[in-house]
Amino acid sequence: MTPAGIVQQTLHRVAMELVEDLERIYQRKKAADKELLAQLKTTGTKLLGLHGIGPTGAARLLVEVGDITRFPDRGHFASWTGTAPIDVSSGDHKHHRLSRGGNRQINMVLHIMATVQLRNPTEGRSYYDRRVAEGKTSNEAMRCLKRRLSDIVYRTMLTDYVTMQATGPGGHRGTTLTSSVAGSHPHTGSSDQSLPGPVTRQRRTPQPATV
Repeated sequence: MTPAGIVQQTLHRVAMELVEDLERIYQRKKAADKELLAQLKTTGTKLLGLHGIGPTGAARLLVEVGDITRFPDRGHFASWTGTAPIDVSSGDHKHHRLSRGGNRQINMVLHIMATVQLRNPTEGRSYYDRRVAEGKTSNEAMRCLKRRLSDIVYRTMLTDYVTMQATGPGGHRGTTLTSSVAGSHPHTGSSDQSLPGPVTRQRRTPQPATV
């Protein structure tokens, strides 16, 4: 066999091995996602119902956030996720820059969520287009969308908490908390600003928030 033939044969063998390795990885990933999805369903979380949040993103949120009531309001949650912009206004010129702080892993979950929504005819896509039509740059509109999605995730996790309290030991039905926070769609109003004050890590009974 010629050297060229040997090289071609070797390349073919290596390529086939890579394809087989990728197939095994894909099958393992499918099995892991299936197991993760089953575990998430036992929590009763509604995060999987949000467009752009998959099993991995939902699990990451549950693990990283822990007790959602440690955040007094959606503004503190947005500061923690790194989606609340920092005001760098000067005089009459109002300007904000992207926060580089916060939990970067959760920020990435929200970024993926925003990207998925932009690829589909969703409320998130409509909200983004409206912000661009108002004169926002694409980056500014994306920042606004991520902040709005942070509010939605906060509300969803807070609703999960209330539901768990209502159906578990000592829970009380009829709470009005879920109707007091920002709506579940990106066009619902909420502040883009971060809020001052420390984030408490003590469990607290949620109180109706002022919209």
